Amino acid sequence: MTTRTAVTPLTSEDAEILLTAARRAAEAAGVTVSVTVLDAGGHLLAFRRDDRAVLISGETSTRKAYTALQLDSPTADLVDLVKPDGPFHSLTTALDRPLLFIAGGVPVHRDGALIGAIGVGGGAPEQDHTFAVTAIAALA
Repeated sequence: MTTRTAVTPLTSEDAEILLTAARRAAEAAGVTVSVTVLDAGGHLLAFRRDDRAVLISGETSTRKAYTALQLDSPTADLVDLVKPDGPFHSLTTALDRPLLFIAGGVPVHRDGALIGAIGVGGGAPEQDHTFAVTAIAALA
């Protein structure tokens, strides 16, 4: 008989930790952002858009989180794969889903299991990625 150990899902408290840490990292860099946290089912756990963040950052943060969750990969690692000469170039239009292949989305794991994702939008893609990774480190 195989014993399975349940992994604690991403909680609302976890989502607030992620959101706060990402926003603090962005604030320290002088960048206004939107942050989205999704659970493993793709459901919204937390969202916040800084007052001065560009409006589209709300949509991009959500799509980055969704993409990272669905593909269980940081969106920064996927950018080259969907370029015209990349192996997944048609993925951006093949699905009727809100995928976005711009750095800033990162999956969240606990005990090796995918439990959700965070997406950050509003800064340069590399900045957004750094803010998301910083948030995940704060959760650990």
